[in-house]
Amino acid sequence: MTAAKEEIKKTTKPEEVKEIIKEVKAEETKTEKKPAKKSPKKIEVKEEEINMDEMSMEQLFSAQDDFSKELKKKEVVNVRVVQITDENILVDIGDKKEGLISVKEFEGRDIPKEEDTIPAILLRPGSEERHAILSNKRAMESVGWEKCKEIFDTTQKIRGVVKECVKGGYMVDVMGVAGFMPLSLSEIHRAFKHYLPIGAKVKCKIVEFSKEKNKLILSRKEILAEEEKTRQQEVVASVKEGEILRTVVSKVGRDKLFLRFHGIEGFVELENVAWKDKEEMLKKYRRGQRIRAKLMKIDSGDKPRLEFGLKQLYLSPSEFLKKRYPFRSTPKATIEKITEEGVEVSLGKNNKGFINSYELGRDFEAKEGDSIKVLVLGIDTEKFIVNLSVKKYESFQNRKIVKQYMRQAPRPTLGQLLDNNTEDK
Repeated sequence: MTAAKEEIKKTTKPEEVKEIIKEVKAEETKTEKKPAKKSPKKIEVKEEEINMDEMSMEQLFSAQDDFSKELKKKEVVNVRVVQITDENILVDIGDKKEGLISVKEFEGRDIPKEEDTIPAILLRPGSEERHAILSNKRAMESVGWEKCKEIFDTTQKIRGVVKECVKGGYMVDVMGVAGFMPLSLSEIHRAFKHYLPIGAKVKCKIVEFSKEKNKLILSRKEILAEEEKTRQQEVVASVKEGEILRTVVSKVGRDKLFLRFHGIEGFVELENVAWKDKEEMLKKYRRGQRIRAKLMKIDSGDKPRLEFGLKQLYLSPSEFLKKRYPFRSTPKATIEKITEEGVEVSLGKNNKGFINSYELGRDFEAKEGDSIKVLVLGIDTEKFIVNLSVKKYESFQNRKIVKQYMRQAPRPTLGQLLDNNTEDK
């Protein structure tokens, strides 16, 4: 612009120079304004689009870079399934490379499908001639350790699957982590052998945790105890005192019989075993025997207990004797034994009676085996024998005869009464 002005000044007059300069300035102004009017916005949009493309590419490279770093550090990464063969699963590990995961790792689990994303850990880096080797099982185990730590800290319940029976317990898979469950913690009561089958799904708690020592100890006992406590409370709530229940003899003690009702421990005191010969009746019961028992009392504490009665299933001998031999009845008795205290008699059908020596009377003469008539005085509720009397029977019979005679004797006539009065005068 400056060079053009100098050239014009040399060859043109001052007035003409001024006019030319004005025209040049006007043309320059028009030239500068035209592109500004046409596409300022388009230029800005293009610049924005270029910036966005550059950012997305940066993010893409950064993500790929992070993925590669995590993969090389043998951390858990998510990979996409590309192809599935009979032996291996091909996965995309970035940089147009693929890795292999053995199909055997999914034994007992569903094999993923193509395009699925699964966690994996690098076991062996690859090269141009061979694929990298990855493990889904190890990745699941690593994630499982983290979840197990959280569950252990919060004392939550967890589900596992029995994978193997080993000496002293079970190996249980819990979220991909192999835990050990001792036999002593596998059942409520002490277990001397394996009861759980392979593949059994169990609920348990983590009682010991150490990822550094690769130690995970599980307990099923606590869960079973909690469930058993809830179940027992429901059973106790469903029964009432006075009900007759079907029970199982769990133990025969010296002075007590132990019963079990739906897993709840109960007992029968010796005095409630039988009405008579309690010790002998107690010896007749055997462990595992199923018997009926009357529920006498419920102890619904932390560990519910039930008190039963067996003799209460039957009518008391005292009540039976009262009905069979009511007061002042006069049954026949057979003398079994004569002692200084009195006479022991039999009333038939194993019913016993006793006549105190005072109740024999002065003129009582009899011997063992004789049948005599007696009068019932009452029932001995402790010995379950009938108290009898010969003397009162004779007195009762005499009064009875007198009454009978008085009813049968003819009444005197008026003439007889007058004759008697005349003779007296």
